[in-house]
Amino acid sequence: MHPLLAEFLGTALMILLGNGVVANVVLNKTKGNSSGWIVITTGWALAVFVGVVLASPYSGAHLNSAVTISLAVAGKFEWAQVPSFIAAQMMGAMTGSFLVWLNYKDHLDETPDAGLQRAVFCTEPAIRKIGRNLICEITGTFVLLFTIFYFTNAEIGPDKTPVGLGSLGALPVALLVWSIGLSLGGTTGYAINPARDLGPRIMHMLLPIKGKQGSDWAYAWVPIVGSITGAVLAAILYLFIK
Repeated sequence: MHPLLAEFLGTALMILLGNGVVANVVLNKTKGNSSGWIVITTGWALAVFVGVVLASPYSGAHLNSAVTISLAVAGKFEWAQVPSFIAAQMMGAMTGSFLVWLNYKDHLDETPDAGLQRAVFCTEPAIRKIGRNLICEITGTFVLLFTIFYFTNAEIGPDKTPVGLGSLGALPVALLVWSIGLSLGGTTGYAINPARDLGPRIMHMLLPIKGKQGSDWAYAWVPIVGSITGAVLAAILYLFIK
């Protein structure tokens, strides 16, 4: 499988299952309605597991624009490949969120709370204080990337094939994401991935949803800037210690 196709499919599956569990918990008349934060964080961890299992043999399973950028800053991934990887991740995230909408459209339409509708697609803070929200996204992504660097010493292979998260095995990555969600996710919803938030937010804007309101573009920059900043800081500290 081509690495870009692997990133696209892996990200699409991750978003389908990750945003799918949010839909199952927050939308009206689902079987999982109101089952809580533990279900959401567990579902997201397992979603990451599935995405990494699929993509790891072919692309290294970044599935996250912050991961791609951080690996490039650390010299573990070629900068020339960064734009195409990010594009594949964005398209995958948009496709995955479209499939969530396709499966849960009736429940979206049965949920009059526009905020809960939007939560199926993208993140927003529990308490809106932009400075603190930004710090939370930086912190969560820093933990993700800094830990990943100590999971593996992945480098670009001699045949220029990108090697990244795939060398970890999927389970450690899933457990790491689960830990971040349980411990740090309650403030902003732990996007920790620009593609995970921006791609579905665009789909929320485009898709027909009964009673839908705005896609909260005033906040949209926070999970992007926060996650990229956390990822870069993790790479810099890793290189300094190394």
